[in-house]
Amino acid sequence: MNIPETGVPRIVIIGGGFAGINLAKKLGNKHVQVVLIDKRNYHTFQPLLYQVSSAGLEPDSIAYPLRKVIKRYRNSYFRMAKVYAIDAEVKEISTNIGKLKYDYLVIATGTTTNYFGNKAIEANSMPMKKVPQALNIRSLILQNFEQAAITNDKAMRKALLNFVIVGGGPTGVELAGAIAELKNHILPKDYRDLIPADMQIYLLEGSPRVLPTMSEFASKKAARFLRELGVLVHCNTFVKDYDGKTVKTNLSLELESETLIWAAGVTGDIVKGLRADAQVERANRYRVNEYNLVEGYTDIFALGDIALMVTEDYPKGHPQVAQPAIQQAQLLGKNILKLIDGKPLKKFKYIDKGSMATVGRNKAVVDLKHYRFGGFFAWFIWMFVHLMAMVGFRNRVLVFVNWSYNYINFDKAARLIIRPFKKLN
Repeated sequence: MNIPETGVPRIVIIGGGFAGINLAKKLGNKHVQVVLIDKRNYHTFQPLLYQVSSAGLEPDSIAYPLRKVIKRYRNSYFRMAKVYAIDAEVKEISTNIGKLKYDYLVIATGTTTNYFGNKAIEANSMPMKKVPQALNIRSLILQNFEQAAITNDKAMRKALLNFVIVGGGPTGVELAGAIAELKNHILPKDYRDLIPADMQIYLLEGSPRVLPTMSEFASKKAARFLRELGVLVHCNTFVKDYDGKTVKTNLSLELESETLIWAAGVTGDIVKGLRADAQVERANRYRVNEYNLVEGYTDIFALGDIALMVTEDYPKGHPQVAQPAIQQAQLLGKNILKLIDGKPLKKFKYIDKGSMATVGRNKAVVDLKHYRFGGFFAWFIWMFVHLMAMVGFRNRVLVFVNWSYNYINFDKAARLIIRPFKKLN
């Protein structure tokens, strides 16, 4: 891998998500060597992936080069690689570009899409966890519009204009609202030969309400906003099968659709090699203590979505969102330096800063510890928080300009089919 031997402790970080980059920054220019490894050479701001999917933003607005994150730190290195396995006995990782020794290893690989063992859905649905997947969805939506405009087959046109989103969490709710705004503002202007009422957006959620991890207030408010936008919300609804044409559910509901977007769950992106008892098989997450040490190890840590830290306040682990990952990474940076110096470590205590979701223009919901609100002010707060959380000044400017343009003109400027998507079936 061409990483120099410096005589100082080497800390290898697997994953360039929120946890990985925040830890790399915390250890920057300290008396250690940091090696950041990721399959891609960029960090993805995942909370805004749905806006790439719905033609609201270009992908370079939400992606940031990982080398640029660490370029100011003389002790830090980046390698673009896929990590295959960990050998804890010899303190070494195996990758597609070679092997690397470590003194301390931090696993921050995040999650991947969970299909719950349904091979048909895995083969035929559209996931949205990565930038290329978001671009595939954008291309497919726009290709469907183009195809619907030229077909004389009414059944085919209906299937092309039926969009089914599975999963009523923040990702599903936000994407449903964004596609509804395409229907309400873009379709009438760009596709005058199509009838907007022929386009239907279905949001299917297995639990009794959308946004099940948020408050009852937020759930009801979001459901009302979605219905105002024309989204057809179906709760207590599970998808049993999808062959690329027909969506079959646990109810009598069957939908003819060329597009099913899967936002129904995630599972940990585990790296092979650690002991079986260090992993929670059901969730594919590593068991960690309150110092983020993986159970049974003294030099391997796990952060963020991949880490399952059971506490009195969080008996099922912390929510798999950005804030726990960021807070854990910032504390671990301090703790690793204390560990090297032989000083006592500080236990992690999650500070819940609240949760939020946007449904569309002037429509969002916010849950804080003592306050819950929705509407325009919540939408403004959502925009500000996400803008400030982005990595890189340029990205903040690009997103702000795009949002301002979209708001003033009721437009989505990124509706380009740059890379046509072709279904395998």
